[in-house]
Amino acid sequence: MGNSLGKLFVVTSFGESHGRCVGAIVNGCPAGLPISAEDIQGELDRRKPGAGVAATGRVEEDKVEILSGVFNGITTGAPICLLIWNKDIDSSEYEKTRFLPRPGHADHTAFVKYGGFNDFRGGGRFSGRITATFVMAGAIAKKLLKLIRVEFLAHTIEIGGIKAESKGFDEIRENIERNEVRCADLKMAEKMVSLIEKVKGEGDSVGGIVEGIALNVPVGLGEPVFDTLDGELAKAFFAIPAIKGVEFGSGFSAARKRGSENNDSFAIKNGGIVTTTNNAGGILGGISNGMPIVVRVAVKPTSSISKEQKTVNLKNMEPADLAVKGRHDVCIVPRVVPVVESMMAIVLCDLALRAELLPRVIKK
Repeated sequence: MGNSLGKLFVVTSFGESHGRCVGAIVNGCPAGLPISAEDIQGELDRRKPGAGVAATGRVEEDKVEILSGVFNGITTGAPICLLIWNKDIDSSEYEKTRFLPRPGHADHTAFVKYGGFNDFRGGGRFSGRITATFVMAGAIAKKLLKLIRVEFLAHTIEIGGIKAESKGFDEIRENIERNEVRCADLKMAEKMVSLIEKVKGEGDSVGGIVEGIALNVPVGLGEPVFDTLDGELAKAFFAIPAIKGVEFGSGFSAARKRGSENNDSFAIKNGGIVTTTNNAGGILGGISNGMPIVVRVAVKPTSSISKEQKTVNLKNMEPADLAVKGRHDVCIVPRVVPVVESMMAIVLCDLALRAELLPRVIKK
């Protein structure tokens, strides 16, 4: 398995959905960064399921423990080990359907690739539970990037075909935590919630789109030609279970535009170079251009649904029917929002270190 991301700021994720714990090791974090469990906990709490209509019945405390790399509240430069224990585990339904791969899940592919030795409970290593490890590491990356004023804003812009109207950065900041779907358009947020309630009653699920924004990103991040900024971000996003598409700036709509419409004209503002539009999404030639980085990720509907579906029995190779039981989110889109921010932070932190825009030792 490839469980590490980054070259200088390296995040290694470990653990399984129904194993004893999940965690992350962060190697390459500069020494001298003040960091506390509370800093990381705040980000983890955003990822946890709430009491809303979209939430899973599995309720984990997700209390982070810092096992190494921090002394007296300051990073030492040594690897930082972050861990949360799995406590609210019920594997009974997974034991019953061990050889019935769930449609939309990695049960069959993992079974074949690992010879049937993979931990199948709750999806094991392929569960959305693993994103908690991304968020822990992302909390550290976010705090590092604050040193160079980088800010992250992710929000839901679509659920089940219901699209939010475009909002400015100030309105996004103000509104995303004011509703359970983390949508800056409060009117559309109500419609999204109603749709989720309807779909839940039908035993089905729904997906959507999350937009991630990074502000105040310095010019020059990205290492062409293979470690481009957009390429590294896309790789990180596709590590999030359920992500099926990524686009930057105008994205796929650029294919329907003319060059005169899609090109971003240059201008001078406050003594610096800016673009008058941002169809490039803040990235040109795989390098940040100083404009806001804007990316959108497509989140598929939750694969575990109670509606009966067709599958096969891996033991006797016969057709079978399966209605997935257990505790699952009807819509994971709102919980993906902090994960997108974390993945953006991890990638930008790694590239900022490679560009020497962050010091290896943070001095008082």
